Amino acid sequence: MNPVTSVSADVGGQTITIETGLLALQAAGSVTVRLADTILFSAVCNTDSPREGIDYFPLQVDYREKYYAAGRFPGGYFKREQRPSDRETLIARLTDRPIRPLFPEGYHNEVQIMNMLLSSDGVNDPDVLSVIAASASLHLSEVPFYGPIAAVRIGRIDGAWVINPTHEQRLKSDLDLMYAGTRDRFLMMEGGADEIADEDFLAAMKAAQ
Repeated sequence: MNPVTSVSADVGGQTITIETGLLALQAAGSVTVRLADTILFSAVCNTDSPREGIDYFPLQVDYREKYYAAGRFPGGYFKREQRPSDRETLIARLTDRPIRPLFPEGYHNEVQIMNMLLSSDGVNDPDVLSVIAASASLHLSEVPFYGPIAAVRIGRIDGAWVINPTHEQRLKSDLDLMYAGTRDRFLMMEGGADEIADEDFLAAMKAAQ
C-alpha cells in the first residue's frame, strides 16, 4: 500500500493542504486539495500512445460538484443530477486554460483530468482548488507537464489585498480576480472590477503572482 503523503502551505493566512496516496491509486496521478472544509478531488488518466491518425492533443478536463458535497440531495420533480451545469462547465474551462499550454508540442496521447468536489463548506469557492488539484495530479503522473502551477483569487477590501476571499468577503470587494501561473510565468486571469485604475490592477496581478 502506498503511504499517504500530505503537504500544507499558508496562502493568504489560510492553510491549503494537498494529499495523495489514499484515493484512486490506479490513476496516473490523484490528489485531494483542502481549504478549510472545502475539499476537492482530482485524478489524471492517460494513454500510453496516441490513437492512430490523430493530429491534435486530446485533453479532457471535467469538473463536477454534486449536491452531496453540501449535505443535500435533489428532491421534488428532478430526482437526479444530469448534465454539467453552467457553473461546472465554466470551472472546467478555467481549469483547462492555464494547464493546456504546458504540454510538449506534438504530444498527442489522450489525457483526462477528472475533478470532483467532495465537500463544500459554503464559505470558500472551490474553483481555485480545481486548478491547484489538476496541476498536482498531473505533476505526480508520468504525463509530460511543464508545471506545476498555482492559482489564487484576489480581492480588495478597504484598499487591502485579500487572497482567496470568502463568499462574504467577495461581496465587500471592489475586485474579483482569479489568477494562475507558474513560479515565473503568468498564464491566465479571469475576473472583473468596479472601474479599478490600471496601476491598481497591475498591483493586484503582482500580489497574486
